[in-house]
Amino acid sequence: MSKFSSFEEIKAWQKARELNSEIYEISNDGLFKTDFDLKSQIRRSSISISSNIAEGFERGTIKEFIRFLYIAKASAGEFRSQLYLAYDLRYIKDENFERLNSRVSDISKMISGLIKYLNTTL
Repeated sequence: MSKFSSFEEIKAWQKARELNSEIYEISNDGLFKTDFDLKSQIRRSSISISSNIAEGFERGTIKEFIRFLYIAKASAGEFRSQLYLAYDLRYIKDENFERLNSRVSDISKMISGLIKYLNTTL
């Protein structure tokens, strides 16, 4: 944890924060905004990514941080699954789907890299 002095310095958290803003904007448009269940669920899974990175970091131990990073990574998978549903229902356009899918996949890879790095420090 000596590599970071705050969770705000973690690139995966920064990217997840951007994802949060984007999904809030996109889910407030068109048919998406009327599907309250999916809109709420995809927002929660997005928020869970950044929140678990932050909470894990604040736990203060590498072991706990890794545990919460795994939860954040799982939330990224949940987000991707819900993103496919939103796309299949035509709530989001092709370009938005591609961009969001790419973003969340990159975040997931960053989290995996961080987990791998932290495991070498145990």
